[in-house]
Amino acid sequence: MKLNDLQINKTDLMRIIQETVPGKQITMAHVIASPDSIIYKKLGLDPKIDYNRAAIGILTVTPSETSIIAADIAIKASAIEIGFIDRFSGTLIITGTISDVAIALESILNYAKNTLGFNVCNLTKA
Repeated sequence: MKLNDLQINKTDLMRIIQETVPGKQITMAHVIASPDSIIYKKLGLDPKIDYNRAAIGILTVTPSETSIIAADIAIKASAIEIGFIDRFSGTLIITGTISDVAIALESILNYAKNTLGFNVCNLTKA
């Protein structure tokens, strides 16, 4: 098949633009308590977890490099493990017991608000 034999309908094309809003903010801080083991597996997290006491914490922050600071605060605040950190998207995923994950995320929110002057969201739990 030759290139000029292909017909491309412009209405079928989609462009996705990802942008961040400038500012200092935490837009999501969430604790998933006792997640199903499939979530751990799909995220590539440690599968040797006691799922009945376990939790996953998810945080999204702008500017995205702040995820590095958030990870440091989380590790120092409680006995969590870093599951994933992305300094380009501002995503941080932590794991640990439900109480340790909640303490870590609360510590991040407090530091970001009171020390860094961030706008922060409420910590949510499910």
